Amino acid sequence: MERLRYTSSSVLVALLCFPVSTTFVCAQNSAPPLTAEQRSQPLPKSQMEQAKAPDAPPIPADAPRMVKQTRYEIIRDFETQIVYARQAFPMGTKGLSLKNGTTTPSGIELQQVLALWGPALKPGDPAHISYVQIKDNHIHFDLNGGPVHRKKWYEHIQISGANSDVPLGPNESQPNPHGTYLDLYFDKYVPEMNPQQLRALLFPALDFTARNKEEAYLDTIPPKAKEAIQEHRVLVGMNTEMVVHAKGKPPKKVREKDGDTDYEEWIYGEAPQDVDFVRIVGDEVVRVETMKIGGQKIVRTDKELILEHVDKDVEAKKEQEDRPVNAPSLRRPGEDSDNAPQPSDHPANTPIAPPMDVPVPPGSPGPGMVAGR
Repeated sequence: MERLRYTSSSVLVALLCFPVSTTFVCAQNSAPPLTAEQRSQPLPKSQMEQAKAPDAPPIPADAPRMVKQTRYEIIRDFETQIVYARQAFPMGTKGLSLKNGTTTPSGIELQQVLALWGPALKPGDPAHISYVQIKDNHIHFDLNGGPVHRKKWYEHIQISGANSDVPLGPNESQPNPHGTYLDLYFDKYVPEMNPQQLRALLFPALDFTARNKEEAYLDTIPPKAKEAIQEHRVLVGMNTEMVVHAKGKPPKKVREKDGDTDYEEWIYGEAPQDVDFVRIVGDEVVRVETMKIGGQKIVRTDKELILEHVDKDVEAKKEQEDRPVNAPSLRRPGEDSDNAPQPSDHPANTPIAPPMDVPVPPGSPGPGMVAGR
């Protein structure tokens, strides 16, 4: 009897862990979330010490399909591994796709998605690969749990009764705001490769060689900004994240207004030492003032670093294109953005349309007439 119970439990676990349709392992959800200690702890020294693509032989063009044994080795090697992001990953179901060394979306399109949904990972942020799935022509990697909380194996079990089925867990999967994913695509099928070759293919998006978060972040910014951060200098044109990496979090912040422009003044240092006043408008440094010990004041306002920003016109056009055709509006039928009513300080020149001709039934009173008894 005990042997029969053991055999039934073994068969149940085997069926749950090894489905036929795809290749994965049963412990896909057993990876613990990334703790604060893991975020600050450097990766093992067995990995390469410099942030560069791993040296690996190229994959032959006529390589055969990946065999089952290699699939298991890839999954065991990559799942629960801590990596560092080299690209910004958006939240929600909008992850990144990587093919031939190029990630999509990218450039302005990626900035628009990040502005709409927010970033799940920023360049240099650590993450753990929580799930690996090898499909026909691509490999799927879930980062920090993926965009959706996956169900545990026991949540798929239902208890059947006389009148209804009672699930052990929730019926619908919950969104995961801290997770995202990466899909690595191939031309025809997933070819045979070793883990080192796969790390080289993933390097444009994920860094397996960085020793800490700082080095991973510095490898994603322009060389001029990287040099300034390493020397703890602030350049006009930097964003707030670069300033924090260069000088740390500001001990003092002052919010002021210059005309119609609101700005923040980040103050570093105290007298009798040098004091830096970093003025930030929006997310950009527009002015750096340094007060020296001897009383000398150095002010820099010319842009020293040019970063890629989102084109506001392109973003507005994108929002207009995404607007549904039958979206609710306060405009009258036939009006567009050119002849729509304007505010009082901007009078509109739209002519008043003549009243429509409505047929009046015979015998009914017209305008100014009183109906008879």
